[in-house]
Amino acid sequence: MKTNKNGPFRARTLAVRGGLKRSEFQETCETLFLTSGYAYDSAEQAEQRFKGAPGYTYTRFDNPTVAMFEERMALLEGTRHAHAVASGMAAVTATFLCCLRAGDHLVASKTLFGAIRFVIEEYLPRWGIEVSLVDGTDLAAWSNAMRANTKVVFLETPANPTLEIIDLKAVCGIAHQVGARVAVDNAFATPVLQRPTDFGADIVVHSSTKYIDGQGRALGGAILCNDDSLNDHLQLFLRNTGPILSPFNAWLHLKSLETLDIRMREHCSNAELVATFLGDLHKIKRVVYPFCASHPQHDLAKRQMSGGGGVVSFEIDGGKTAAFEFLNALELIDLSNNLGDTKSLITHPATTTHQRLSQEARADIGISDSMVRLAVGLEDAQDLCDDIAQALRAR
Repeated sequence: MKTNKNGPFRARTLAVRGGLKRSEFQETCETLFLTSGYAYDSAEQAEQRFKGAPGYTYTRFDNPTVAMFEERMALLEGTRHAHAVASGMAAVTATFLCCLRAGDHLVASKTLFGAIRFVIEEYLPRWGIEVSLVDGTDLAAWSNAMRANTKVVFLETPANPTLEIIDLKAVCGIAHQVGARVAVDNAFATPVLQRPTDFGADIVVHSSTKYIDGQGRALGGAILCNDDSLNDHLQLFLRNTGPILSPFNAWLHLKSLETLDIRMREHCSNAELVATFLGDLHKIKRVVYPFCASHPQHDLAKRQMSGGGGVVSFEIDGGKTAAFEFLNALELIDLSNNLGDTKSLITHPATTTHQRLSQEARADIGISDSMVRLAVGLEDAQDLCDDIAQALRAR
């Protein structure tokens, strides 16, 4: 990458040029190195590569395209290290397995993506890891949950799908008092809107499937950190267990980073317009959007984030039946459990992403049968509002 005589490049420049490596052909588009292996000039060179000399040996270990994506992600999140993996869940699970062992204790916020809660509640205890779930917005609950053997604190902010905002600086301070690492899922905000390490987080994880890719094309994930020893541990774990990101998916996500800032700003603008529109509709019981004044952590969201994000959650008067009628009447917005696409996508969390949770557990974190989660895309916001309005009239 070219250097800047005036100091570090700004984020939007890094998103376009960060980590750039060109071949001898001097291509302007980042190269897709679609290869599983690499040839050596000599047996001696192969020996040295396997001892750690610079160069590539096998794509499960490293790949030039994947390396470009990793470096660009690290630059955007403000970390020294990044590891690209096959999915967001691979990023979360690898983080747990590299930071925890039998006898350790994990503290996590209750409101998490359903699959993450499943791993925490079902798998970690099988491996002898103790788990405590807390109300993420209650700082006293975080403090009370800490133990001498607490090694990891995990949270999402904004949380999926309730969009609760957790005080990153405060929770990091509490966790660090007992020597625990703080891992933050930043998939909803992306580094455009929020950089958790700026508030003290030790690890940042992403499902790059979401806004990083931004077009619903390919799965991916990332783990980012500053700790050199953790980085070494992650590197060994990922190389030997194999949940690596394919070069093709890395290339797609690398190219998508070039427009991430522009897309996220437009997602935020559209989402705020839709949230405001929803707030004026009598068939809507409640609207949740971090940058709306009605959000319970509105002031905190404004302090931590530069935009409210692209997701709006809301409750429809009439419970599950009314919610299903509304969803089935939509004509433009797609019914899908994914998010982060250019297309607007909507889902019913209680019966999709969080259906594994008991009704009591869902109620405890604020997921009602009347709640829907709308990932606002890049269509004209007025067309989205018109579709919502007609769907409400149809039920």
